[in-house]
Amino acid sequence: MSRHVALACALALVTTAACGVKKETHQKVLDELTATQAELDETRRQRDQLKSENAELSDRLGITQSEKGEAAERAAKLAKEMKATEAELMELRKQRAAAEKRLQAFRDLKKRFAKLVDTGKLKVTFRKGQMVLELPSGILFPSGQAKLTKAGENALAEVLNILLEFKDRRFMIAGHTDTDPIKSRKFKSNWDLSTARALSVVQFMIKAGFPAANVGAAGYGEFDPVAPNDSEQNKQLNRRIEIILVPDLSELPSLTETEPS
Repeated sequence: MSRHVALACALALVTTAACGVKKETHQKVLDELTATQAELDETRRQRDQLKSENAELSDRLGITQSEKGEAAERAAKLAKEMKATEAELMELRKQRAAAEKRLQAFRDLKKRFAKLVDTGKLKVTFRKGQMVLELPSGILFPSGQAKLTKAGENALAEVLNILLEFKDRRFMIAGHTDTDPIKSRKFKSNWDLSTARALSVVQFMIKAGFPAANVGAAGYGEFDPVAPNDSEQNKQLNRRIEIILVPDLSELPSLTETEPS
C-alpha cells in the first residue's frame, strides 16, 4: 500500500474513530499519518532545493558560455595582432637587408674609386638616399660648354673602367651649374647647359660599352646646389656632374605601405 493511500485510509480511520475502531489501531494510524506528513514535507523541501540548485547551475552555465565567447574573441584578436606584428617584423628585416645591401655596394664602389677620390677627380657620397659619384665640371668641360675635354674624357674613362663592372645596374647622369646666368647663343639657360653636359657623359658611356638601357640623363641647372652660391669656391662645388646609382625597386620599402587608405 502506498503512503498516499495509507494517508487517505488514516484520515478515514481518524474520522471514523467513534465507530468502534480500537484505540491502539487509531494511535498507529495517527503515527503513520505524522510520519507520512513529515516525509512529504522533506520531499517537498528536497524538490525545492533541487529547483534552486538547477536554476543556479543554469545561471552559472550561461556565464561560462559568455566567458568562453569573450575568451575566443580575445584569442582571435591576439592571433590577428601577432600575425600583423610578424608581417611588420618581416618587412623591417627586408628593409634592413636592402639598406645593408646598398651600404655594402657603396663601400665596394668607394673602395674601388679610392685612387680617384684621393686625386680629387671624384667624390663618392650618399645624397638624398642615393649613392652618388660626383665629378667636378671643371675637370670635364670648358667653361660654358658641353663638349668633353681630352682630360675630361680620360677622367671619365677611369671611372668607367670600374662602372662597367656594374653595367647590370641603372645609373642616372645629372648635370648641375651655379647661379651665374649662361651667356651663350647655344645655351639659353643653365637648364640647357646642365642637360647638354649630362647627355655628353651618357653618350661617352654608351660609346665605351655601357648599356644604353641602363643609363639616362637629366639637367638640374642651378636648382639643386650642394653649397650656397656665395663664393667662387662654393660655386665651383655646385658646377658638377653626378653619376647616381638608381636603386632597384626590390631595395626599396614596399610602395603599398605609403599609399593612402
